[in-house]
Amino acid sequence: MGDKVNLKLDERDVHGKKVAKLRKEGLVPAVVYGPGIEPISVQVEKGVMDKVYRRAGTYTPVHLSIGTKKKIAMIKDIDRDPVKGSIRHVSFHAVKASDPVVAEVPVHLVGEGESEAEKAGLIVLQNIEKVEVKALPMDLPEAVEVSILSLKEAGDKVTLADATLPEGVEFVEHDSHHGDEDEEEKSSVTDLMVASAWEPSALAAANDAAAGDATDESEVESENGEAEAPAEGEEAKTEE
Repeated sequence: MGDKVNLKLDERDVHGKKVAKLRKEGLVPAVVYGPGIEPISVQVEKGVMDKVYRRAGTYTPVHLSIGTKKKIAMIKDIDRDPVKGSIRHVSFHAVKASDPVVAEVPVHLVGEGESEAEKAGLIVLQNIEKVEVKALPMDLPEAVEVSILSLKEAGDKVTLADATLPEGVEFVEHDSHHGDEDEEEKSSVTDLMVASAWEPSALAAANDAAAGDATDESEVESENGEAEAPAEGEEAKTEE
């Protein structure tokens, strides 16, 4: 973990469509919610929020000060302007320091450019960029590190089983077992391939094949009509 991330928030009494005025004044409306507390409507200066989000992302606890109230929270959701890309609304999920939380953290490859595979002209392809972990808020890692130094030949791979996890941190298992299969066939999240070594020509051929499949799928979608619209109410929180 890096240095503690602190953020001072001001309570706000502006809601609904009136929050547009706040944004014009350089303020970002936000809400703090969580188990056992009433949602708190807050606001923060845009530049400050940008810096905090760059540091904390959605996997680092943020120590909030709201008047005399003190909360530890995770940034649960960020709504951005579709044109400008600026932050329009933030949802903070308050947590207890003593209760484990689940967060999605980046996967970083260690030893890039140093493996025997890369020195032999092979390409190391990263398969997953993020993974869910469970830990106490203050124990959440900034990233999960996986060494690729063991890669030597085309076809070699590393999985999450090769990751180095800090003490008190574990991967989140997602049950994909359907009951009809043997229990022995049930896979673990640690079996997920993180990176693999490829011959450049084989990788190019695989990319060409994938591009062809994507074209076929898009044609099927266009024949079946437009994509399904977001569920009603999904954007409601961003204007509260």
